[in-house]
This record gives sequence, structure tokens and C-alpha cells, in this order.
Amino acid sequence: MDFKIEGRNAIVCASSKGLGRGCARALAREGVNVVINGRHAAEVERTASEIRAETGVRVTAVVADIATAAGRQELLHACPAPDILVNNAGGPPARDFRELDEDDWVQGLMPNLLAPIMLIRDTVDGMAERKFGRIINITSRSVKTPLLHLPVSNVARAGLTGFVAGLARQVARHNVIINNLLPGPFDTDRQRVPMKARAQKAGKTVEQYAAEQMALVPAGRFGSEDEFGVACAYLCSDHASFIVGQNLLLDGGGFFSTI
Repeated sequence: MDFKIEGRNAIVCASSKGLGRGCARALAREGVNVVINGRHAAEVERTASEIRAETGVRVTAVVADIATAAGRQELLHACPAPDILVNNAGGPPARDFRELDEDDWVQGLMPNLLAPIMLIRDTVDGMAERKFGRIINITSRSVKTPLLHLPVSNVARAGLTGFVAGLARQVARHNVIINNLLPGPFDTDRQRVPMKARAQKAGKTVEQYAAEQMALVPAGRFGSEDEFGVACAYLCSDHASFIVGQNLLLDGGGFFSTI
């Protein structure tokens, strides 16, 4: 299928690895010029080189922290009139809410709630004027079912979802389409790093622990960043203009629900 977005310009946040990289790669395969982002120069440059070599599109690497106003301005300087914005950030660490002080909450909410809202604020009106825009927010399955060990993430993801629910209906008439992607267990560092610690605590090898976790997923496996990216690219496509303010859960069937 031709997604009809060749030649468009995209900002993909936190895209040097993991799900963000999957989204940037999938968009580039559709002919979209991408600005990719991360905090570590070597990772960002490596991913940019790989995507350029594979797709031939223009890939701009920006080393910046989107949790800061200066970092967000660097992204917008690299792509001042994006057609596509993919909001993404690493999630807050797992901690009991009783252990968190005010600064911990601010630090967790900034990249996962406030920074996406600020980037949407700075891009949505331009998209509306040009009569094309796609905004995808990578949130979490915690929007559907709270993860008890991630209180800050639960709050941030739910808050962003509530914000998008209203705004998406206001701008859809201008062909600016906003949706959310809700990942479950994917084979990324976000999954691997804590899994290694949990396996060690349980006295098991990482392979044993991973197999047990995959057995809990109806699909029998973890997701891949590339299949996540394809879902993102479709929601950014010209064909997705009637999908407004939705929350697409990608979790291999792990969330049990009739509707």
C-alpha cells in the first residue's frame, strides 16, 4: 500500500533506539524525511547513518533532551514546519509513590506529559494552516490497565491521553489527525534492562525469565520495534484521516477485554 506521505517531513522524538527508532525507520521507508533525536551522540548518529543508507531520505540527527525547552527548540530548528510529529520519551523508573518527592514527580511528568504537550502546541497550528498533520503519541498500555510499579508513568500517560482526547476533535476538520500508540511488551532496552534484574532476583537466567514472560502473552512473544513502526507509519498516512483521537493497543493480546 502506498501511504502517500513521500516527501513529508517528520520529527520523531527519542528515536535513536527502540520504538522511536522503529517509527523513524518505518516513516523513512515511506519516503518521509525524518529528524531523529536522542541524548547520546553516538547512538543518534549511528541510527541516522543506518536509516540514510537503507532509505536514501534526508535524515537529520539532533542530540538533545526533549525534557528541556532548549532541546525542543533544537528539534524545531531542524524541522520548523513538520507534517508529522511522533512524541516519545523513556519512561520513569519503577518506584513506590511513597518514595517519590516533588522533584521526582516533576522530572517524570516533564518528558512524558508536559514536553509532548509543548511540542504539540508549537506545531499543531502550522499543520492546520497547511491542511495536513499527523501527531502520534507513544504512551503505554498503562492507559488501559495501570502498572502498579510505575505510578508516575500511569499519571503521565493518562494525562496526555486526556489532553489528546479533546484536542484531536478540535483539529480533525483541518486534516490534523492525533492518535496514541499504546505499547505492551516489546523487545527493546526498556524491556530487557529491568528483565535482567528481575531474572537475577528470581535466580533464573535471562532466557528462562524471558520465556516465562512471553508465555504470558497470548501471541507467545514480545513485539518488535519494526512492527510497531509500521503501525505508526500507517496512522501517519493519508489513509488514516478518519481515525481520530484513538488509542491503539499493541500488546499481543495481553489486555483482556471484550471491547
